[in-house]
Amino acid sequence: MRQPGPSHGGRKVAAVADAIADDAPGTGLRTWTAVVAEVTRRIADGEWRLGGIIPSEAELAAEFGCSRNTVNRALRALADQGILERKRRAGTRVRHLPESRASIGIPVVRHLVERRGARYGHHVLEQRAQEPPDAVAASLGLAAGAEALHVTSLHLSDAAPFALEDRWVSLAAVPAAATTDFSAVSVNEWLVRNVPFSTGEIGLSAGAATAEEAARLGCAAGTPVFVEDRVTRLGDSAITVVRTVFAPGYRMRLTI
Repeated sequence: MRQPGPSHGGRKVAAVADAIADDAPGTGLRTWTAVVAEVTRRIADGEWRLGGIIPSEAELAAEFGCSRNTVNRALRALADQGILERKRRAGTRVRHLPESRASIGIPVVRHLVERRGARYGHHVLEQRAQEPPDAVAASLGLAAGAEALHVTSLHLSDAAPFALEDRWVSLAAVPAAATTDFSAVSVNEWLVRNVPFSTGEIGLSAGAATAEEAARLGCAAGTPVFVEDRVTRLGDSAITVVRTVFAPGYRMRLTI
């Protein structure tokens, strides 16, 4: 015997129930913004790798206990930010960082050195979790007293100083950084390889080397140097704040 299908009234009740679940406060991952936050966390933590296919909308809806509409809205928002790539029948994947964006928007210092035909090297001068200065804490969106990972590195070109990098990494956004040894792969390159970003700001300026910077870069204090200040974010979460001071004579080249 043919079983009666759901009535129009039943479908309407189900749709209303979905809408209520989507908007219900304090119910875990029942809102699309909560799903965005969880997906972003999984990407930042490396649970979902760059280029990897993520679970389907139906699978995520079942796992999170929400409707497919909620998941769909969250994934669309992340795709609009350039974090995810969605294709019909091919699924949704974590977007790879485009090479042009990696070498221009966020330069990998090793690439800069090797493209000049030189041998790259680097030394980690400091790596420890500590409370950052107020300005850095504000840029990272940290609460008072919260710690971030501070990494200072000296990049080398044919064993000569090339750039001094002073970086703070949000452990809330990138907890894996706390247990990573950056002596083999620089924190600059590790972040580009492993942590996608959606937005950021870059400041380029001419400065005068401080006494400490000059000692590291092998020049006299007050020598003109090229300085890059950058903040990068994934969604609403700041990932890192970095100041890179290049040795005298450095020229930035961009491809347009």
